[in-house]
Amino acid sequence: MTEPDFAPFMREALRLAELGRWKTYPNPAVGAVLMRDGRILARGYHHAAGKAHAEIECLKDAAAQGVDPRGCTLVVTLEPCNHQGKTPPCTQAILDAGISRVVMGLADPNPLAAGGAARLRQAGVEVIEHVCEQECRDMLADFLIWQRLDRPYVLLKMAATLDGRIATRKGQSQWISSEDSRREVHKLRADIGLCGGAVLVGGGTFRADNPRLTARSTSAADPQPLACVLTSRLPMPDADFHLLKDRPDHTIFLASPAAAASTTAQALRQKGVRVLALGPAPRGGPDFLGMFQTLRRELNCPYVLCEGGGKLGLALLEAGFVDEFRLHLSPMILGDNDAHPLFSGRAPLDLSEALRLRVSSMGLCGGDIHITLRPAAPAAGD
Repeated sequence: MTEPDFAPFMREALRLAELGRWKTYPNPAVGAVLMRDGRILARGYHHAAGKAHAEIECLKDAAAQGVDPRGCTLVVTLEPCNHQGKTPPCTQAILDAGISRVVMGLADPNPLAAGGAARLRQAGVEVIEHVCEQECRDMLADFLIWQRLDRPYVLLKMAATLDGRIATRKGQSQWISSEDSRREVHKLRADIGLCGGAVLVGGGTFRADNPRLTARSTSAADPQPLACVLTSRLPMPDADFHLLKDRPDHTIFLASPAAAASTTAQALRQKGVRVLALGPAPRGGPDFLGMFQTLRRELNCPYVLCEGGGKLGLALLEAGFVDEFRLHLSPMILGDNDAHPLFSGRAPLDLSEALRLRVSSMGLCGGDIHITLRPAAPAAGD
């Protein structure tokens, strides 16, 4: 079999890996299949941090079905680990099982776990690399960010009409997206809350929408995401905002050093709200790198979901801090030049000045078109 022949099997491994996403943090979400003669004989994926890796789960599935793995091919989205951590090295389990070939999508970026491909080759196992590499890289994009950059993985979510409007000229946006799309957003918030992540909005969205930034789909016992507000103007502690009344202990305001040192900030802190100082970036605008590094270092925040509207979204895109852009397009048209656009404020004179993204997936949800876009170039700091 040639490398393209393994693509369908790698895509099944990718589908399995998705089942473990969010639950495996801080580990990567990995999937694996065992095959012989063009048939899948067993499947496995990493279910949660501290539990067996995908390769081991796959071998367990083979044993449960009475499949002898000797001479089989193992297809796995990430290079098998080669170190003793909370679980034994997968390379040794592969050798003990008598697997003759390993097909992998992406080399492990973790220097502590890398080296699995070389170890297997030394033992006489055929190793084929880079199968569906871009798809595997997209699947593991969060893990790559954590390994290479000292910041959270940043998602941007926006909903728009077919003509690129996020609200009418009077600001009405409820609801552009379908009920199914909104349900998916709350599921995403719940997943991010499960990992200790945050939902980020700008001060304008905070004041106009008075959001809760919670996941409605979770039970009372499930953790909610942190609520982050990037603003130049702090609210008064007794202001009528849901975040101040209902969940001050989960709320973080990111403001200028002067605002963070103000008496208003002190009063907010007395309510349990965290107020963090955020200086300007070297070239102007908010210091996004400092903001994300602070969230990662001080709050151990692995994910940030930005739902802050076009102004904040565009600023993050221009600065190169959007790792995944989830765009929900509704099949409606406003046709109004004065309606609020998806993005505005730039003035490129040539197409070479456009911000370019890459479409990584598309699908339908409740009649809406869901498009997942990713950076066309390396993310900021790479």
